[in-house]
Amino acid sequence: MAHDYVVVGAGSAGSVIVRRLLDQGHSVHVLEAGPRDDDPLIGTPQAWPGLLNGDMDWAVPTVPQTHANGRSIVWPRGKVLGGSSSINGMIYVRGHRGDYDSWAYGGCPGWDWDSVLPLFKRSEDHVDGASEWHGAGGPLPVSRITDPHPTALAFVEAATALGIPRTDDFNGEQMSGVGFNHLTVRDGRRMSAWQSFVAPVADHPALTVTTGARAHRVLFEGGRAVGVEYSAGGTLHRARAAAEVILCGGVIGSAHLLLLSGIGPAAQLRDFGIDVLVDLSGVGENLHDHAIVFNVYESTKPLPPGKSNLLEAQLFASTDPKRPGPDLQPLFFHVVYPAESYPMPEHGYTIAPGIVRPLSRGTLRLASADPEITPLVDPAMLSESYDLEALVDAVEMCREIGASSAFAEWRKAEMAPGPDARTRDDLRGYVRRAVSTYQHQVGTCRMGLDAMSVVDPSLRVHGVAGLRVADASIMPSVPSGNTNAPSIMIGEKASDLILESAK
Repeated sequence: MAHDYVVVGAGSAGSVIVRRLLDQGHSVHVLEAGPRDDDPLIGTPQAWPGLLNGDMDWAVPTVPQTHANGRSIVWPRGKVLGGSSSINGMIYVRGHRGDYDSWAYGGCPGWDWDSVLPLFKRSEDHVDGASEWHGAGGPLPVSRITDPHPTALAFVEAATALGIPRTDDFNGEQMSGVGFNHLTVRDGRRMSAWQSFVAPVADHPALTVTTGARAHRVLFEGGRAVGVEYSAGGTLHRARAAAEVILCGGVIGSAHLLLLSGIGPAAQLRDFGIDVLVDLSGVGENLHDHAIVFNVYESTKPLPPGKSNLLEAQLFASTDPKRPGPDLQPLFFHVVYPAESYPMPEHGYTIAPGIVRPLSRGTLRLASADPEITPLVDPAMLSESYDLEALVDAVEMCREIGASSAFAEWRKAEMAPGPDARTRDDLRGYVRRAVSTYQHQVGTCRMGLDAMSVVDPSLRVHGVAGLRVADASIMPSVPSGNTNAPSIMIGEKASDLILESAK
């Protein structure tokens, strides 16, 4: 039996698309490689670290990173209904308006800030109600932190003492500054994209959900996508689509599936014995990620438990005041988040320097024609000197915050980078030794009109009919903030584009 649409991947964008298509009377078959989202840890905002490297995490290792001391960095990626929105830190940040205006200016009309803001608002059910910046009545709950942890309060106090302005809403008029996060949480429970958009209509007669389904290739007839071949329960199956196939497998999954289906750089496909359907050089290019390190502090005493998501406060700042938006995003954890190869105290907290306008670009390549074999991911972290220097700038800022009198009650010692790191060159060494992923990978199926783009501004894959990609892989450049909210917006935009085509 053919459904109108087959959606591969039930993550942040895929969940939105499923709901919007169902609401308009279409039938949908969802293929999700992971299990159902019934593990109680998913719903508990404080429990997300325990989900990493588990059964619901792809935990994809990068190839050794030349500019990060040859280390392989493990990338958490959700493998469960809800995708990464079921295992992330639940922070709701859209990014700077300039991020989206740059997409439009670069050849993607309709993706500018004024066009996408209504889509962000449409999804939202913000605790503050409807306003110029927020929506009410949408499927996605967004809440505020009402009882912050005392060390998160100290972080905000320390940053303001350094002259960083206080901001009440990173999604409002003033993004830059320090403040408390808005969260995809309601009544103390995580609200993933799946729980927000699809769970309320899970018994819809036009919806079929297949979990444990590993997509092998897109099926084509006469140059048109007509379905997906997948394995489940040890056997091969075919999901047929009467209208379109929509890939929502994320920055790794969508590009990987295109390559397996014969869409990508011809020479690479031939190397693995894959018949070339479309020679599309950009598939797997433009891979990039926000970079982060973890300044770890030993505390004078055990910290009280938090009441929220462990990631309550952060700030946005710029390495150059002439920039139109921020390029730094330090984040505060009221727990110890280990810095690789540095000592880990029994009790402590973490001030995490991060950059959000990276210049380094890498690749995703096939490792095998076997769909079960993870592709080779190489973000080329720190390959651009700006990224290294900006991250060192962020480390210096965070050390100032950590040394502030606001933390006097809590601070016993700085464990990473530690007292031996005195010079800027010492901090460069620290960054190379400890840099990690902010878990915001994008770009491998870049949207655009040029020869290296993979999808057009309507998210259609160049060179074939009936096939779109809708997830963080289509982003030309990563927004300056967390990527879950932008991925949900992409789902909203894709839904409008798909439904317009269906008229």
